[in-house]
Amino acid sequence: MKRHYYISDDLDDLELVEQQLEEAGVSTPQIHVLSEDEAGLAEHHLHSVEGVLKRDVVHGTRLGAVVGLIGAGLIISLFWWHEVHETYTWIPAIFLSIIVLGFCTWEGGLIGIGEPHVEFKRFKDDLDAGKHVLFVDFDPEQEDILRKVVAEHPKLQDAGEGSATPKAVVSAQNVFSRFMKTAP
Repeated sequence: MKRHYYISDDLDDLELVEQQLEEAGVSTPQIHVLSEDEAGLAEHHLHSVEGVLKRDVVHGTRLGAVVGLIGAGLIISLFWWHEVHETYTWIPAIFLSIIVLGFCTWEGGLIGIGEPHVEFKRFKDDLDAGKHVLFVDFDPEQEDILRKVVAEHPKLQDAGEGSATPKAVVSAQNVFSRFMKTAP
């Protein structure tokens, strides 16, 4: 999947774009609007970005886990190098490694909460100016649909491409949405 970003200052136009994309076969989980105006998004029934996904929690947690793995490896290596395992067994080294890994992962997530998402940092100035960012994840066979809909809306400014949500996640969201509509 690919992701295209577009910038607009008109929520009415974005609502129409989202409607046209959905009517043409692009599912709702593939379309998102990033904006500081959450009330406006709700009023226009636009699919907004979840609050936690606006922050860099996932990226920070991954980095913390990498640091934690390195720390855990160092602890195991030090225990082995200094032959502490022969006196106390490996249990203290393993427990300490698990604690370091968990702490670093947790701390990375906390640091990530304080940072805007790595993919959205480039839109900070536009968002601060009251503009909105539409992004669409699409399969290559949906590219013509996107191109046709965007061509009908001259207020949309192309803002480049980025990494898309994995297709498996979008498929799971579609299945969940269908289930929620049919469930009692």
